[in-house]
Amino acid sequence: MSKYQPGEARAWAREQLSGCCGCVMPSFTDDLSDLNEAAIRHDVALEKQLGMSSVLIVSECGTTEEEFARFVEIVVDEAGSDLATVVQLAQPTLDRTRAAATMAYSAGVDLALLCYPQFFYPRSEDDVFAFTKTVADETPLGIMIFAMNLWNFGRLHPAGFSMDLLRRFVTEIPNVAAIKNEIGIPGAGGISHVFESFRDEVLVTDPMETNMPAWVKQYGQRFMGTSNYEYYADQTPRILKLLQNADTYEEGMAAWWKLHPARLANAAVTAEISAGTSTVHRLVWKYQGWLMGFNGGPVRPPTPRINDAQMTRLRSAALASGLPVTDDEDHLFFRGRVAAG
Repeated sequence: MSKYQPGEARAWAREQLSGCCGCVMPSFTDDLSDLNEAAIRHDVALEKQLGMSSVLIVSECGTTEEEFARFVEIVVDEAGSDLATVVQLAQPTLDRTRAAATMAYSAGVDLALLCYPQFFYPRSEDDVFAFTKTVADETPLGIMIFAMNLWNFGRLHPAGFSMDLLRRFVTEIPNVAAIKNEIGIPGAGGISHVFESFRDEVLVTDPMETNMPAWVKQYGQRFMGTSNYEYYADQTPRILKLLQNADTYEEGMAAWWKLHPARLANAAVTAEISAGTSTVHRLVWKYQGWLMGFNGGPVRPPTPRINDAQMTRLRSAALASGLPVTDDEDHLFFRGRVAAG
């Protein structure tokens, strides 16, 4: 059951969401023929232990529609009242996106992160608005606008999402509850512009922990997500909390700097694998979480490979940052940590 009534998504998000939203990806049986429910529940339970306040239910790992619906149900059930849940609406068509939104609301998900299909090629901002409103009208779920550069909307506006388009979302779509704000990168000018324009109306979050100290100080940011915070174990939610208190700010910054080797490795590996693809390498994110105790294991093909150089760099940097890295050898990642029940 959702944590708010229809029409209350925006107020709920602004008032209730805080902390960090990590990412839960599906785990599969050894032969990739079915979901591994025990491993999924292990991962959700570990999100709680590490101090996450919410989780993204990732849809980009090769699940069928039926499997994704069951994956959503498992995550919502295991999350219980301890974690807010965010469904990733990253389906290949508008109709399947609408169906996933309806399914997620029925399953008790709290928020939807709206992505745009790989084959969606809008000719105008009106087209982007129409797609967004069509999905939003399908469900009482609060919608998180994913305002970033990977959708190939730069021909419509240099930011990908102009302030005028974001204004239309906020003004004309009542259940737009949040903006995941990655506008105009590299640099922070565009991100700051979105905070300045909309933070008093909807929840605005920059998920990049690299920018956390700036936005906590400048805009009082208290919610971050969604991203691969699992790589940093319990440190991202801990640091976010420390930075919000003047008495613990310097302790928070000391912890933030301690993560810098891992941060640099994450940035380098991400840049290498995302260049020219506009996709998130979910197997890399799985490996990052596995280093910290998550299940790991394969996702369904087609998926890019993760190679030894990437794994070595990520593991070494995590160790240099003082993180609790597993002693398990890397070949065990590909099997997963939790056997199917």
